[in-house]
Amino acid sequence: MGLGAGELPDVAVVFFSPHHLTTVAQVSTAILRRLQCRRMIGISTEGVMGGTHLIERAPALGVLALRCPGVTVTPFSTEQFPVADGSAESLFALRDVVGISEDLAATILLADPFSTSMVKLLPDLNAARVGGKGVIVGGLASASMNAGGNALLLDDRILKYGAVGVSLSGEIRVDAVVSQGCRAYGPAMVITKAKSNLILELGGRPAIEAIQDVLSDTGSLRRSLVASGMYLGIAIDEQKPRFGRDDFLVRRIVGVKPEQGAVAVAELVRPGQTVKLHTRDAQTARDDLAMVLDAQKLHDPPAGILVAAAAGRGRRLFKDGPGDAQSIAKAFSQAASGTELSKGGTPYYVTPPPLPLTGFVTTGEVAPIAARSHVHHQTACVTIIRHPDA
Repeated sequence: MGLGAGELPDVAVVFFSPHHLTTVAQVSTAILRRLQCRRMIGISTEGVMGGTHLIERAPALGVLALRCPGVTVTPFSTEQFPVADGSAESLFALRDVVGISEDLAATILLADPFSTSMVKLLPDLNAARVGGKGVIVGGLASASMNAGGNALLLDDRILKYGAVGVSLSGEIRVDAVVSQGCRAYGPAMVITKAKSNLILELGGRPAIEAIQDVLSDTGSLRRSLVASGMYLGIAIDEQKPRFGRDDFLVRRIVGVKPEQGAVAVAELVRPGQTVKLHTRDAQTARDDLAMVLDAQKLHDPPAGILVAAAAGRGRRLFKDGPGDAQSIAKAFSQAASGTELSKGGTPYYVTPPPLPLTGFVTTGEVAPIAARSHVHHQTACVTIIRHPDA
């Protein structure tokens, strides 16, 4: 895994800022010519992450190129997708197009938000996995807020609509972690009446009243909780006796309907689901990302890292403090061993090689929670690529 001297990459993932949209054909040609990579996918984005930096509102280009011996690389676009009718035949056809097999490690999906129905596409891809193996990761373009304004790369092609992707199968290990960056507060509540994305009742009471009671109980914390944005965690498995941070799919509360006593959330809901209020701030986001990365420190250093970060993060959330890229770099930094520290004399430190990380700002991050991938909107999703025995 990784690139050695004179080796050509099997696949490259490219992220580019809006400044390159008018010259995207030249950019694509230059990358292909320079890298001579066999396969390439890419997407336009509001911000590009590389190493320990996030460049927002300025020209930027990020490329992660990998040499993957023993790995089958299958590029695809939604133009090739069969008509999804729920039949076994359409499922098998989708597997063939996407390159989903029993040894699937990951499918990286990059999509235009205006022309791709993730509500339909993502469940189909989740269902197509063989035995639930492999992770589906990626995100939605954020360079333009107008239909047709974004651009996608697929090898030497430039697409303005749909989605592109690449599947990696075989001798490779891919882990995906999701930092929702929120902390829960208040009691767990059960939805007793709902319609579409409206929660009408919680515990048999108007939803607005139930939430107001929770906020009143928080006392002096109420103002800071509301100011940082209100989120609702929806339990993935409401049958669990206890809920932890990985048990909730966090969605923003997007509005209220006082005449109905209802609140609207950015997700379809149904009676019987358990929910809990959540809030977010910069320190909570940093702590949560550090926590989800802790287990990854037990393995070998990454050969490559891809990050999909919500548009609401970056400078909007972290201000002048350390952001996601710096937190990830810190998590994988190698501290000096006790033996080295105990040696006499003045140590001579050699600057470590930069972390092989690139990423992008999205209008929707794609990553798994509880074995199924979802579209998120306030997260940092980190995809870590390693040798299979790492």
